[in-house]
Amino acid sequence: MSLSSRFTQTDAGTAPPPPLIGALLRVPWETVRERMLAGLHDRGFTDLVAAHVDVWRYPGPDNQRPRDLAIQTRMTKQALNYLLGQLEQLGYLTRETDSNDQRSKRVRLTPKGHAATKAIYEIVQAVETEWEQQLGPRKFGQLRRLLTELYTITTTRDGQASANGSPPSDRAPDQATPGR
Repeated sequence: MSLSSRFTQTDAGTAPPPPLIGALLRVPWETVRERMLAGLHDRGFTDLVAAHVDVWRYPGPDNQRPRDLAIQTRMTKQALNYLLGQLEQLGYLTRETDSNDQRSKRVRLTPKGHAATKAIYEIVQAVETEWEQQLGPRKFGQLRRLLTELYTITTTRDGQASANGSPPSDRAPDQATPGR
């Protein structure tokens, strides 16, 4: 039996195999995302929904072109523009003409958008502090170093930063890319 089939096939009545790397990354990310949305609601940003949080995926939307933001968030341009329209109506951002390319727009956060960004940062910092207390500083530091290394590997191509933030072309995009 190959290694991959050992982890992907189960017999009736047997325990499921241990989680693969996708689940090991996805589940903590889902926890962070849920905490971000709950924390935003606790801080008065009750008009935001889960899909809006994805627009703030690292490094965030401010000063980004919608096209680049769509690639970064792994959304279609149409889906992203729909969310940007909602966020614009809610007062979190504006879309302004790019001074370097009159055909393009740039996302600009409003004071409300900057406040949401600050809140997201504080919420994620609180999650990190909690996990550091649970794992201990040494293990949490090791986790951060390994994830940083993995982040660098998956966002570079041949040692050069990818122009669009996508993973190397021989890999399928991971829909659960950790954000902030």
